[in-house]
Amino acid sequence: MLKRFTAAALLPFALWACTGDGGAALASTPAPQAPGLVSAADPRAAEAGAQILRKGGSATDAAIATMLALTVVEPQSSGIGGGGFMVLGDATGGLETLDGRETAPVAAGPDWFLDSEGKPRPFMDAVMSGLSVGVPGNVRLAAKAHERHGKLAWKALFEPAIALARDGFVINERLHEFLVNAKNRAAAEAEGQALFYDETGEPLPVGTLVKNPALAATLEKLAKEGPDAFYIGDNALAIAVHVAAETPHARGMVTGDIENYAARDRTPVCGSYRTYRICGMGPPSSGATTVLAILKQLERFDLHALGKDSPVAWHLFAESQRLAFADRELYLGDDDFVPVPVKGLVSDAYLTGRGALISPDSTMATVSAGTPPADGAKLSWADGDEPEEHGTSHFVAVDRWGNAVSYTSTIEGSFGSGLMVGGYYLNNELTDFSFSPEKDGLPVANRVQPGKRPRSSMAPSLVYDADGNLVLAIGAAGGPTIPVQVAKALIGWIDWDLSAQEAIALPMLYSPGDTLFIEPGTALEGMKPALEALGHKAIVARALPLKANAAERSSAGWRGAADPRSAGASVSE
Repeated sequence: MLKRFTAAALLPFALWACTGDGGAALASTPAPQAPGLVSAADPRAAEAGAQILRKGGSATDAAIATMLALTVVEPQSSGIGGGGFMVLGDATGGLETLDGRETAPVAAGPDWFLDSEGKPRPFMDAVMSGLSVGVPGNVRLAAKAHERHGKLAWKALFEPAIALARDGFVINERLHEFLVNAKNRAAAEAEGQALFYDETGEPLPVGTLVKNPALAATLEKLAKEGPDAFYIGDNALAIAVHVAAETPHARGMVTGDIENYAARDRTPVCGSYRTYRICGMGPPSSGATTVLAILKQLERFDLHALGKDSPVAWHLFAESQRLAFADRELYLGDDDFVPVPVKGLVSDAYLTGRGALISPDSTMATVSAGTPPADGAKLSWADGDEPEEHGTSHFVAVDRWGNAVSYTSTIEGSFGSGLMVGGYYLNNELTDFSFSPEKDGLPVANRVQPGKRPRSSMAPSLVYDADGNLVLAIGAAGGPTIPVQVAKALIGWIDWDLSAQEAIALPMLYSPGDTLFIEPGTALEGMKPALEALGHKAIVARALPLKANAAERSSAGWRGAADPRSAGASVSE
């Protein structure tokens, strides 16, 4: 296998030296290597991306086509009404991370989610209103990536999604489940009701062919006129007017918020684990810092010797999560607005010290945030009251030249805010902010501010081996479980010699605090007595929103992996 090495050498940091625009320059196109692939949460979206690869498109082209197709076939999770993060890498070590996270309107402020008495509004009251909608970023993100790394014409990337919306797609079991369980959002407006429900208000059955002509028209306009058709003109006006009308105070979204949106280059966040270098998104994402913390804090333990069937190994994994989430909750936010000590949070010395708090024999009685090297960053923040995240979709694309894209896209909760424009759902991403702007006299890093991007758990990641080869692209969906899913899969892949498919399929243990959630019906349930003997008291078997996708380099070329808990699939070009 390609994954295990005896040498302790790590990639030279120069491979990830960042340019002035926030990412290492991607190399020129090398000679074709092996066939590419797309792995996504819906086989129709994966096929859309694979179609683009077969036409000679790049990994970036394929990822964009996949995102557009998911807007049609997985409307509950992602699409052009939301935003995302994209990590792009090539076979020679070039790396870019692009931020298409949604932004708060300029009129927003720390009191955005407070009622007339200064108290936080009920969560669902905020979600089902214009308060929750951030300016969508996916289309600007796609355009920025395509301008740099696209090979096919912009309009060609829309063809598979337009066909799905115009000619119809079949409701699968997963979509039907969401139509039942999230009817309050999916059918919040007449447009959603007409698409997915019958005249009695019941969800259309599995197997029903659904056509979305409004979305087809939106996509056709974007394909023909380019991204400005989303951010300037009729579409932008429709978003602003609808969102403002549903906002319970006068400070709503305006067209200027949408017109001025820009996708951002961000500095990649990289760290080492064993002989690998793992890179992902920095703030406003907490993904990379949390993944790297979970892993690095465990590096002193021989997880390979313990193996995947060891209760001690899963205990260590739980304890490391507790430490990582304590730091995440206190320090992470949009670093355009709050100074986040990223370098300190992922430094080897700091994480080694944090890992020294973990014992293989017992559970830490209490866990609190550490004090990372600050580099001048403010460390006196309060822990906010952000509601738990939900929706999201992840997909990866690798092209025949060895370029890879790891892209996580979201509208936050199931069907976002429930508000619709042009055949697509608008996000509820602003509810990822803390509803309370301060606590005990201290400001919350993830409080609402004008133009700010809410903290995210999304963790699209790329992994390089000790020789500098790009060997794995991975990410997940499922709210705050995302960095845990990625870290778990990387432990399975690196420490337990599993394939990417096997690593993703490992059972899930999620421990962001004192409660330890285990995936029901798995081997972890049988480990409960052993985990309790190690000191874990609150162990709850609970279904978790798990949905990971990956692509790994093997001796036979690239292999895709998709979470067996989802409808995901990998499709080769």
